[in-house]
Amino acid sequence: MPRLASLARRREAVIQILEKLREQNPDPRCELIYFTDYQLLVSVVLSAQATDRQVNKVMEPLYAQGFTPEVMLGWGEQGFLQRIRSIGLAPTKAKNVAKLTAILMEKYQGRVPQTREELEALPGVGRKTANVILGELHRHPTLAVDTHVFRVTQRLGLHEEKAAEKAEMVLLDLVPPSYLPAAHHWFILLGRYVCKARVPECERCVLNQICPSSSVRRRL
Repeated sequence: MPRLASLARRREAVIQILEKLREQNPDPRCELIYFTDYQLLVSVVLSAQATDRQVNKVMEPLYAQGFTPEVMLGWGEQGFLQRIRSIGLAPTKAKNVAKLTAILMEKYQGRVPQTREELEALPGVGRKTANVILGELHRHPTLAVDTHVFRVTQRLGLHEEKAAEKAEMVLLDLVPPSYLPAAHHWFILLGRYVCKARVPECERCVLNQICPSSSVRRRL
């Protein structure tokens, strides 16, 4: 990995990085398909250690038919499990979705809560999931550090942390709030389609002239 630059230089670099990503994709969007706040919460819980594509394939038909907390409670944990078995860790996720749905109905009239504390108190909802919900639904200046965000920002020389939560704190200190939560989507999409884990496609990356890890830059 490249040697980490000073905080001031990284703050300058992140602006350049984000402006290039904005130029390429002015309106980045979450790739999980949902029609209601509740559906997004369910999909984010299901997406842990699974791809958005897998979750969408299973859940989009259910959502299109009108998947609500009431429908979920009618199916129950086992009924829901039968419908999501192709998603990784399905038994645990079915249990968590059943429990969080019951809590939503009991405490929030079926609505998704709007604070981090309330979200993280729900079964299956950790900091990363809460960040996604707060950013996507309420436009809070959050940065959910999943495997893609962690890898991309590390390769860009923005941090050298070993844990996602510590990386998040560093990145929130570097990224101006005005770029959030869009930066979350830009980094995820870059990691998902270009800056891949095993073989990054530096040749077609819009950041290949400024990324310290770029094979293109190293040849210059």
